[in-house]
Amino acid sequence: MTDAVNMNPHHGCAGRHPTRSFLDSLAGHEDPGKFGRMFPRLPGLEVPDTQLQALAEAMLDDNNQSGDNANIPAGFTYFGQFLDHDITLDLTSLGEKDRDPLAVENFRTPSIDLDSVYGLGPDGSPHLYARDPATGATTPKFLLGKNITVAFGNVEGDFRNDLPRSPEGRALIGDHRNDENLVVAQTHLAFLKFHNKVVDFLQQGAKPPEDLFAEARRTVTWHYQWIVLHDLLERLTEKGISERLLHDGRKFYRFKRIPYMPVEFSGAAYRLGHSMVRQFYDYNRVFSNAGFNLLFGFTGLSGQIIGDLAPTEPTGPLPVARLPSNWIIDWRRFHDVQSGDATITFAPSRLLDPFLASELHNLPGGGGNLAFRNLKRGVNLGLPSGQAIAQAMGIDNPMTPDEVAGGTDGAEAKKHGLHERTPLWYYILKEAHVRHQGKRLGPVGSTIVAEVLTGIVHGDHESYLWQRGTGWRPSLPSKKKGDFTLADMLRFVGEISPIDNVTT
Repeated sequence: MTDAVNMNPHHGCAGRHPTRSFLDSLAGHEDPGKFGRMFPRLPGLEVPDTQLQALAEAMLDDNNQSGDNANIPAGFTYFGQFLDHDITLDLTSLGEKDRDPLAVENFRTPSIDLDSVYGLGPDGSPHLYARDPATGATTPKFLLGKNITVAFGNVEGDFRNDLPRSPEGRALIGDHRNDENLVVAQTHLAFLKFHNKVVDFLQQGAKPPEDLFAEARRTVTWHYQWIVLHDLLERLTEKGISERLLHDGRKFYRFKRIPYMPVEFSGAAYRLGHSMVRQFYDYNRVFSNAGFNLLFGFTGLSGQIIGDLAPTEPTGPLPVARLPSNWIIDWRRFHDVQSGDATITFAPSRLLDPFLASELHNLPGGGGNLAFRNLKRGVNLGLPSGQAIAQAMGIDNPMTPDEVAGGTDGAEAKKHGLHERTPLWYYILKEAHVRHQGKRLGPVGSTIVAEVLTGIVHGDHESYLWQRGTGWRPSLPSKKKGDFTLADMLRFVGEISPIDNVTT
């Protein structure tokens, strides 16, 4: 899901990027630094740009042939991007980056710990946290941004459903990339509110913790990790694989002490989110057909939220000082929160298949064709073919050349011999389509995604897998006792559709 719907051609992982020569030098190194390979001894697939371009053009979904995937609500596309930013956030100092530009020794371990939300905590990042109005002291709660009240759509009221912002409109958050599209920004905001609600929940308990912030952060982080391993993974990957990995361990994503970011994951498998992106979204009751131009326009990083620089008497919808109240998200339309209103249902994501929405084939700002960029990135990183990895994994029933060659996209692949030696990213999407009708990843994609996400959590000795053993289970209120989903989190926050006054 990396860069799920990024429209900025210059966007990337925060801080560092691997090169092929660096990766090739790490063959057999079990703790390679920030980046490495799961299959270091497999040769990289070489494909000319002309062939990659032809295959990329065949991945255009111009007739909406990619159907809906009811197994994965549309909001998970952007939760996946939020997770990617959490994993790839690099807080290493500039001096350390200068000494170690590719993070062989000095680097921050990839982790699923919400540092993209918490930053360096109230002491290190006080600008992220609210202050006590009576004393001025920093509180254990996050700042929340106030919306501009607008009449259009009859959305008037005192709403705090924007990211906190500086006078210039820049989001005051742990990772600036979470303000690059509106659904990711509202996902980040949901986690700010989740933490604040957990603070209230703990304060009201029989024995409030002595260090309220630390206990709230631990509670939020462990429930978030549970969501990743038991909600997101169970939807994306083959049934039972995450539980099997937690019980039996990993086979291919191995490290001695320190997790690293495998390029098979970051450069191919986790780019599955591009296939899930819808061309338009039923965003809320005011905007039922929102396209990318609007979802990116109402942000501070990619769009035109510009704080005090905005005109006091605007002549159009943009630019604006802060997020207008009629652009507050309605989570009922993105997740299965079951609000009780039968007239509103969540939009599903698109099927996991080799087709991308037309907007992604012609990114604005000189971004070009995202499908080509992904295919080219795989070659630049020296990624092996999908067939080579399937063989290395010992997959019992790998895709045949005829299966890869099926459909209009596969016919183009066959013209260039790519049905027998297939770029990994395309192979994973095609495998999902062939093996599971696009509803979940196939064996190669499932193994890479599940092993890496499980391994990153397991490599963090502060995670719930270590601190209280594998017997820990979620404790916050949920639909199913002992479980916790993303929909449970949104219900716990209690603001499913703020502009409709729905608090179920």
